[in-house]
Amino acid sequence: MGDYSKALELYEKSLKIREKALPPNHPSLATSYGNIGQVYNNMGDYSKVLEFYEKDLNITKKALPSNHPNLAGSHLNFAVCYERMGDYAAALKALQSAFQIQQQAVQEGNPAFASTYSWLGRVYRSMKDYPKALDNFEKCLSIRQKTLPE
Repeated sequence: MGDYSKALELYEKSLKIREKALPPNHPSLATSYGNIGQVYNNMGDYSKVLEFYEKDLNITKKALPSNHPNLAGSHLNFAVCYERMGDYAAALKALQSAFQIQQQAVQEGNPAFASTYSWLGRVYRSMKDYPKALDNFEKCLSIRQKTLPE
């Protein structure tokens, strides 16, 4: 676990294959960019994270409808990165974008909302806004209790 250089090597190989085989705005390319960004996020190389997440988001916006859940996921990825960087305003903005898309794409109470509420809670906790943090953590918990087996 944690062999990030090997993960990058394999994801980059996958990306090169996809770049040759697929049109430039294919959703699978966005997935590849997002995966590479995630590895850099785990490594703490946030400039690289933002570079690859931006490529992911640009393709996702072009390739998929504006209310597609994958687009919400792209915004959520940015939020996680910004939260780790300590840029809480940017994290909240990205989370609000993800939340708005989720509201269009899936029904309230869908498990997808749980992650967004959880990250909202984390950001508000980091900002020391404990009432908002608690509210979002409670919403996350409620969804997970209803949707996950005991």
